[in-house]
Amino acid sequence: MLLTTIAGSLPKPSWLAKPRMLWAPWNLSGPELAEAKRDAVLVALGEQEAAGIDIVSDGEQSRQHFVHGFLEAIDGVDFARRVTIGIRADRYKAEVPTVTGPLVRRRAVHADEVAFARAHTTKKLKFTVPGPMTIVDTLADEHYRDRRRLAMEFARVINEEARELVAAGLDVLQLDEPAFNVYMDDVAAWGIEALHRAIEGLACTTAVHICYGYGIKANVDWKGTLGAEWRQYEHTFPLLARSRIGQVSLECANSRVPLALLGLLAGKDVLVGCIDVATEKVETPDDVAATIRRALEYVPAARLFPCTNCGMVPLPRDVARAKLRALGAGARLVRAELGAS
Repeated sequence: MLLTTIAGSLPKPSWLAKPRMLWAPWNLSGPELAEAKRDAVLVALGEQEAAGIDIVSDGEQSRQHFVHGFLEAIDGVDFARRVTIGIRADRYKAEVPTVTGPLVRRRAVHADEVAFARAHTTKKLKFTVPGPMTIVDTLADEHYRDRRRLAMEFARVINEEARELVAAGLDVLQLDEPAFNVYMDDVAAWGIEALHRAIEGLACTTAVHICYGYGIKANVDWKGTLGAEWRQYEHTFPLLARSRIGQVSLECANSRVPLALLGLLAGKDVLVGCIDVATEKVETPDDVAATIRRALEYVPAARLFPCTNCGMVPLPRDVARAKLRALGAGARLVRAELGAS
C-alpha cells in the first residue's frame, strides 16, 4: 500500500555529465563513458533504496535526454540533420533530429540498461521511454509528414523495444507523454490509440506519465499563464480511464490541479506527484503526507502510489536526495496512520 516511485530522471553526477541542465554533454567517451554510466546507475539505485523508494528506476543515467536517448538507435532518425523548432506548441525551442526515412529498430536500445539495473536491485524495477505523441513533438519530420502516421510508426518501434525490456526483467514500463497536456484534441483523435499500440501484448505493468514539464524557466513561465486552475487533465483522464494503460502518473504538489480530477481515473493506479521538481525547497515528510492525504479523498489507498511530479535532472544532487528521503518518509507516515506496514 502507498508504494513509492519516481517519475523519471535523477541528477547525473558531475563526473558523468554537466550538472543541472537538460541535454547535458557527457564528460567522458568510449569505454570510460560506458563504465561511468553503469556506476551512475548503481548510485541512483542505491540512493532510491536508501530513501525507502519501493519501485526504483535507473534514473535515466545513461541518456542525455528522455526522448533523444531512445531515438539515437532508430534508423530513419538523422541526428546529423538537426534543426531548431518550437516544441510543446512553441513553448520553447529545441535542437532536434530529423526523420528522413522509414523507422527501423535494428537492435535493442535499452535492454542492456534494464538487465544491468535488474541485476543490481531486488526491488521492483521501472523504466521510462518516451511516448509516441511526445516523440513526434520533439523532432522534425521530412518523411511521413503526418503526425498520426508517424506516431503509429513510433508506437510500433516502442512495442518492439518494450517486449525485450520485459524479457530482461522489467516490472513497470512507463511512457512519458507531457505532450498530452498540450494537444488534447490529438489525445482523443489518436494519442490513446498510439499508446495501445505501444503496449500491445506486454506482460508487465504499464504506465503513462503526464505532467507540466521539467522545472525549467520555459515551463514555469507557461504554467503561470494557465490561470487559477489547471484543468488540462479534465480532457485526458476520462480517455485514460477507459484505456488499457494500468497506471497514470501526474503532477500534484504545489500545482493548481484540482485534486477532484483524480476521481476521473477510477479503476486506475494513480501515481500522485508529491514532490515539486520546480523548486530547490525540500519538502518535509509532513508536506508529502499532506499531499497523500488529500489525494486519498479521491483515490483508494490500494491504488495510490506517491511519486515525484516529474524528473529531477535539473536539480542539485543533494536536493534531489533530500526530496527522495522526504517522499519515502511521508509515505511511511500515512501508511502508519492507515495501519499498514
